[in-house]
Amino acid sequence: MAFLRGINVGGHKKVPMKELRELFLKLELNNVQTYIQSGNVVFQSEEKNIEILKLKIQENIISCFGFDVPVLIKTYAELKAINNECPFSKEKKESSYFMLLYTEPNQDLIEKLVEINSQDEEFYITKNCIYFYSNVGYGRAKYNNNFFEKKLKVTATARNYKTLLKLLSLCKDLI
Repeated sequence: MAFLRGINVGGHKKVPMKELRELFLKLELNNVQTYIQSGNVVFQSEEKNIEILKLKIQENIISCFGFDVPVLIKTYAELKAINNECPFSKEKKESSYFMLLYTEPNQDLIEKLVEINSQDEEFYITKNCIYFYSNVGYGRAKYNNNFFEKKLKVTATARNYKTLLKLLSLCKDLI
């Protein structure tokens, strides 16, 4: 599963899903499927080295679309673990966002953020995900993906719970 950060947002970095699927197929990846327009690509690959695969995808996106896009690759098992480790109650989890981290954040930066309190928002930071819940909705939240990226000095991409479940379902079909 590949997550592309920042495509098709606000008219920037437009990537038609049909062309993205064709690009992945050209890279000899199998059973390629995209889900919604936000850069979710489910696929199978013989390549076991994630870094090589990630670079191959990034380089081909640059040559095909003309811009650089951060690419995060997660296996079905990794994504399932992220879902299962969500610390929120079932009710909050179903309205939460999962900010998938491209690199592990520095512990000192995490500790500074943990001191922030908000009556309407909760977050929990792990080495590979920020679990985020807002009772005012993500669009009106004080803290968002960009906020956490700046404070933690990492790249992240956010997906809501329903999207995460759908992606797990699509991945499971390939096992």
